[in-house]
Amino acid sequence: MRKLIVLAALAAPMVQAQSLEVASHSILRLPSKSAAVHLEQLRVADSATLLLPASLTELRVDHLQLGRDARIAIAPAEAPLLIDVASAVLGEGSEFSAPGAPGTYERAARSGRSLELKLTEVDAERLAIDARGGAGAPGYVGLDGANGQAGGCAWGQASRGANGDDGGNGHDGAPGGHVRLSLPQDFPQDRVLVRLDGGAPGKPGAAGKPGKGGASKGCLVYRTDAGANGRPGQEGQPGLAGAQGELILQRL
Repeated sequence: MRKLIVLAALAAPMVQAQSLEVASHSILRLPSKSAAVHLEQLRVADSATLLLPASLTELRVDHLQLGRDARIAIAPAEAPLLIDVASAVLGEGSEFSAPGAPGTYERAARSGRSLELKLTEVDAERLAIDARGGAGAPGYVGLDGANGQAGGCAWGQASRGANGDDGGNGHDGAPGGHVRLSLPQDFPQDRVLVRLDGGAPGKPGAAGKPGKGGASKGCLVYRTDAGANGRPGQEGQPGLAGAQGELILQRL
């Protein structure tokens, strides 16, 4: 009942709530109507995930606790996201995950979410952020050529097989996100792991196979010449890898 009350409060355009907890091995998504949220306590238990919608642009937390292998997963969006945490305890294997979405045949790959992450106090063996770009979609596969028409046994001419179509070019991967990270002066930089790789290039589309030339069938003595086979298509070109993202590290 308490969780339902909290989620109902978070549906307002700008809200403040006392606490929110995501149970172990479960997934909870914040409502998508809130552009800004302020939580006094946020706890994501072991192997649990809190999903932040694309509409969220600001999350402020007084005290954050991420359990072992816990994750704050952030949906791709054009608008950057501010996460401002006064005090954070991050368990082993926990992560802020904001990768872009892979491309499809209808939609280009999306870049990693741009983040401004401020941790005024942090207790962690490792701080991990994933803002890699989405992979490009593969190219279309070329259509196979049609087979030629058969000729007669004593007259008529078999037709040539059609050429296979060329494969489509792979689509480009999306760039990695831009991350502005603010940390205490004494937090070691070698404990910070930020992945900002651009998305992988889309694979080239395979070439269409050639059609077979027509050939006479069922002839006993005579048969007309078979038609020539078509030519195979050409494989498409691979897409381009997405550009590397950017990390700006500031000390508080």
